Amino acid sequence: MTSAKTFTITQPTQIHFGVDIIKTLPLVIEQLGCARPMVVIDPGLQAAGLDRNVTAPLEEAGLAVTLYTRVDPEPGLRLADRGAEVAGENKCDCVVGVGGGSAMDVAKAIAILLTNGGKAVDYLGLGKITKPGVPKIMVPTSAGTGSEVTFTAVFINEETGSKGGMNGDYLYPDVALLDPALTLSLPPHVTATTGIDALTHAFEAYTSVQAHPVSEMYSLEAIELIAANIRIAYADGRNMEARANMLLASLLGGKALAMAGVGLVHAMAYPLGGLFGIPHGLANAVLLPYVTEYNLIGNLRKHADLAAILGYETESLPLREAADLAVDGLYQLNMDLGIPETLAELDIPADSIPEMADIALTVARPVENNPRQPSRDDIIAIYENAMEG
Repeated sequence: MTSAKTFTITQPTQIHFGVDIIKTLPLVIEQLGCARPMVVIDPGLQAAGLDRNVTAPLEEAGLAVTLYTRVDPEPGLRLADRGAEVAGENKCDCVVGVGGGSAMDVAKAIAILLTNGGKAVDYLGLGKITKPGVPKIMVPTSAGTGSEVTFTAVFINEETGSKGGMNGDYLYPDVALLDPALTLSLPPHVTATTGIDALTHAFEAYTSVQAHPVSEMYSLEAIELIAANIRIAYADGRNMEARANMLLASLLGGKALAMAGVGLVHAMAYPLGGLFGIPHGLANAVLLPYVTEYNLIGNLRKHADLAAILGYETESLPLREAADLAVDGLYQLNMDLGIPETLAELDIPADSIPEMADIALTVARPVENNPRQPSRDDIIAIYENAMEG
């Protein structure tokens, strides 16, 4: 019952959503009292010439722009450290993250390092950031991570090969500018993997043991938007309505995960990124059906709800049969979007499964949030199923 729930909601980010909203970026920076922005941008966007869509208006407004493009799909801590050094050398007073989750996470970390000092590794974990960063503005160019509204920045630790996050309220961006026009150039495979990443956030937040009525509201709306639009955006990336709905869904999924957390899919995806460089969205997409099948008995009612949103007629079915359809729906969605069915297709060696299981179990908060508490043997079995299909 709602009366039995105890929860806290923090939503400090000012959100601007709309086609061509990027044009307001100079004004947003000036309203924050800043004049020397560092723009952290995905190098792929720079190679495509899209960085000028951001930097040119800033320069025309008389702002001193420092461009930082050292962003990898799975960024290491050193990229944040070097970015903070460059920002300090150029006396940057705010940070703008432009791109996918990697660019935004690097930008958030740089903003924190400028005021807290030290190295990025010092802030891995929860509650280790003691001071606000310089103002942070996020501009997502894909519909996936929701990092523009979360308190997390995820990195590879180059020393250990492990993947982990900084977590704390000071990581919440000050402003998010969500412009669907910036997502029109996403190729289909990126549309698919980032879209399923957003779906995973919403799915896991909805079934999390930390879920509450407000987080569930965000989760369900995100899932409905993705179910109705991801295939359209994948098939025709020029469809502005589908792109806008996917970007909104990503935002809502980010809101949901910031409140209720994610689960075992994320814990099991981390070693795929840390050990083998598999992009986060792709790792989530491949694992999501297998983990969902394992999780079903942890909350049959919620999984039946998810099956209905994915388009199945569930009202006349027994609860277990209805819940099973959520798994069917995820397999079908991955098939429609060209997502690999198995980990073997990603060239993951089968003999790495025990090591991956050990790493997954160290990702404590997502494991604790999961609706079914896994043992090491359970995680190994899920990886084995995902390896074989």
